[in-house]
Amino acid sequence: MKLKHLFLLLIILSFTGTISAQNWKNIRTIEDVYTAYPKEIETMLNQFNLDTEGMEKVKQAFNSGNTVEACTQLLEYYKNGNTAQFLRQVQPEKTTKTESLADTILKNVFVVQNVRGEVPVGKDGHRNWYYKGPNNDREWAWLSNRHSQLNHVFSVYLETGNPKYAEYIDLFLRDFIIKSMPYPGVKSSTSVWRGLEVSFRAKVWSRIFYGLLNSEYMSPATQLLMLSSLPDHAHYNRNFHGGNNWLTMEISALATVATNFPEFKDSPEWLAYSIKTMTESMKGQVYPDGVQTELTSHYHNVALANFVLFKDICDNANQPLPDFFNQTIENMYSYSTHIIRPDGNRILNNDGDKGSNVKLILEGVKRFNKPDWEYIATNGKSGVKPTDGPSYFYPWAGQLISRSGYDMNAHWSFFDIGPWGSGHQHNDKLHISISAFGRDLLVDAGRFAYTGEVAEKFRGYAKGTQGHNTVLIDGKGQKADVRVTDKPLSKNYFILTPDFDYASNSFDKYYDLENVKHTRALFYVRGNFWVVVDKIETDRPRKIETLWHWHPDCKVQELANGIVSTKNEKGNLEIIPVDKTDWNIKFIKGQEKPEIQGWYSEEYNKFEPNVATIYSTKIDANEIFVWLLVPSEKESPELSAKIISKNSKEIKLKVENNKKGSWEITIPYSNSKKTKLSFTRISK
Repeated sequence: MKLKHLFLLLIILSFTGTISAQNWKNIRTIEDVYTAYPKEIETMLNQFNLDTEGMEKVKQAFNSGNTVEACTQLLEYYKNGNTAQFLRQVQPEKTTKTESLADTILKNVFVVQNVRGEVPVGKDGHRNWYYKGPNNDREWAWLSNRHSQLNHVFSVYLETGNPKYAEYIDLFLRDFIIKSMPYPGVKSSTSVWRGLEVSFRAKVWSRIFYGLLNSEYMSPATQLLMLSSLPDHAHYNRNFHGGNNWLTMEISALATVATNFPEFKDSPEWLAYSIKTMTESMKGQVYPDGVQTELTSHYHNVALANFVLFKDICDNANQPLPDFFNQTIENMYSYSTHIIRPDGNRILNNDGDKGSNVKLILEGVKRFNKPDWEYIATNGKSGVKPTDGPSYFYPWAGQLISRSGYDMNAHWSFFDIGPWGSGHQHNDKLHISISAFGRDLLVDAGRFAYTGEVAEKFRGYAKGTQGHNTVLIDGKGQKADVRVTDKPLSKNYFILTPDFDYASNSFDKYYDLENVKHTRALFYVRGNFWVVVDKIETDRPRKIETLWHWHPDCKVQELANGIVSTKNEKGNLEIIPVDKTDWNIKFIKGQEKPEIQGWYSEEYNKFEPNVATIYSTKIDANEIFVWLLVPSEKESPELSAKIISKNSKEIKLKVENNKKGSWEITIPYSNSKKTKLSFTRISK
């Protein structure tokens, strides 16, 4: 008998290997998948709480040894059950309608972060899930394994009813799950089993599982394979999740599986762990002013989206969350609202892409009944004008947003005087970005890419001081600073009044340099101009380079007396050095050697040349430089400025406009209480 059983086992194993390695596309029925993967299917059934109401037939069949019947009854339970009603879809009427992007995906051509690549297929018929795209970028492989492309195909199927889209989803998932076996059960950074990819797939698969549950084009084998793999995804996110915004994505995925599939034995523990971990993380990764600690507006929105998703998950499951959870979400929406440019785009800072916040803000308007947010997002076309603003300062983040108003042509600036950030940081302290009259003028370099050929070339520039509007000292940029602060900046560092905004701070950590400090103060005279004061403290002679990076669409020219100005049809800015005209001025665009300079990346993997204006000079000891930044719609107003007095604590400046009048401004280097502004109008 033992020899007979051994012989039978060898036949089964041989048959299994043949199906899984060569004919996996033919695995469609319950019998097929159980024959090919008996261990995985039995493990799956053991992960269910078969005492769940409605699973009586599943339990009876499984206990009697009839695994195929148990699987049949399991799928019947889901098809006829009430779980995740919000994900269930009425199947669309069959048509031959198509959509171009979905058709491209059906050819295994994926566009990942603006890079198009065709995933190769191996001799076994499986796609190469480790393919890194045409630029050999591991980010490409990671993101393609999040299955956002499959999510798109699913949406197109619901819109068109074309069977080819559902059939592709069926084969795609069967391919992926079979090829990714066995689940490693360890923390990983591979293309397939990394936490972020696991979390995204769990969310996409939940939507597809229930959305195609009653589709004739979704095979029972694929449905069972999804149910066998989802507990592995949950196990990974439960045991190997990261921190910061990674945690929000991974833990929200764990809660997704726990609530969409409450029949799993571990679902109650997964949900309890999710609530505990997510609430603790929110306290740790969001400052009291509502800003996520990585201090990049891009990833702030990522964290916000996942906190919102988590709240919705818990609401759907009738699981209460602490009061502060909802308040923090409101604070995060408030930040995303108040930082936007007049065109609706968020700050481009640290690692992130420029992109619109309008849709996100309007979602927040509905959640929290905030007509003032609607007013900002729509440039006053709807909603109620805010009673605060238009400028805002975030003392924990150390970010000043200055605006002249909420209309599309308003002045807007971003000034960074806060901590370095808990992740995705750039060495860009005291950087300034400016937009006015519907145009970006002074810009951050962007993030370019994290890995691959683009990153090899540009990553140092993206993260370095040289890609930002601040100061290089002896050719050296800034080093890392405090990642997370334990207290907000006091009111000594900033002040907002109806007529002006002010903020200042210092930085003294430069590569290979000692005994040098850069203090920068920004003074915005609302609706008129900015004044930038740079104070350099040093114990020896230095070379100072002040950098101004222009948006690629700007036409830039040098005028008399060291003035640099744009020459655009609409939306311009003049940079006027005050009381110093002997700067050495260079314009660099698209430089690659001896070092990268003059490049701009609005989105990941997209980049283009832009003009960098570099003012350089040499100093022997402490020095103060003053810049007047004058925006205009078309022709620049005739302004002149001169320094009235300066000492170790402050500088007094007079700015004159022959048509309006003159401003006298006192700008302290570090004490907002000493700021002063007076305006004398020209009498007519």
